[in-house]
Amino acid sequence: MPRIDYPSLIQELIRQLRRMPGIGPRSAERIALWIVQRKEAHADQIAEAMIKTISGIRSCVRCGFFSEADQCAICSDPGRDAQSLCVVEQATDILSLERSGAFHGLYHSLGGRLSPLDHVGPEDLRIDSLVRRVKEDQLQEVIFALSLDVEGEATLSYLGDLLNLEGVSVTRIAQGLPAGSGLESADELTLTRAFNGRTVFRP
Repeated sequence: MPRIDYPSLIQELIRQLRRMPGIGPRSAERIALWIVQRKEAHADQIAEAMIKTISGIRSCVRCGFFSEADQCAICSDPGRDAQSLCVVEQATDILSLERSGAFHGLYHSLGGRLSPLDHVGPEDLRIDSLVRRVKEDQLQEVIFALSLDVEGEATLSYLGDLLNLEGVSVTRIAQGLPAGSGLESADELTLTRAFNGRTVFRP
């Protein structure tokens, strides 16, 4: 006898849900059935919100954070400390620091980190725009908040050499984060202590 499975439309929905990070086969199946079986799921509203988000969200032209306009709310805020710039790997790291309340300056997301094994070089990151901001904005301090692993240290060393030539103070957050972890895995108190205990970076 042929094996009975879900109708092709449900199977396709499950396949698409499995493409999301952290969603395995069983989770995708449960979500798909929840959408199909429950009226309160409001699948049409979920789909509409996804489409609007995809078409309406862009990267801030200055820092790389999520925005609905050319510049995000952080870069557009005149109350921020415009002479301090915190460099992070990903746009999501900015939100981790904002939630900690430890930093009140501006940010710059690199869009990743140097990783020769993954064929990620300086030209693949937002390094040119970082150097340009340092030159044009007359920054007093650039703070690095990068992962404490081999790639993060390599990225920090490379950028430290570049920025020291510009005469700006280069610091890094204190190493209160677990080795090999990113900002998203740290709690607010750890981030605050790491920020307050930042040290001068010497390549």
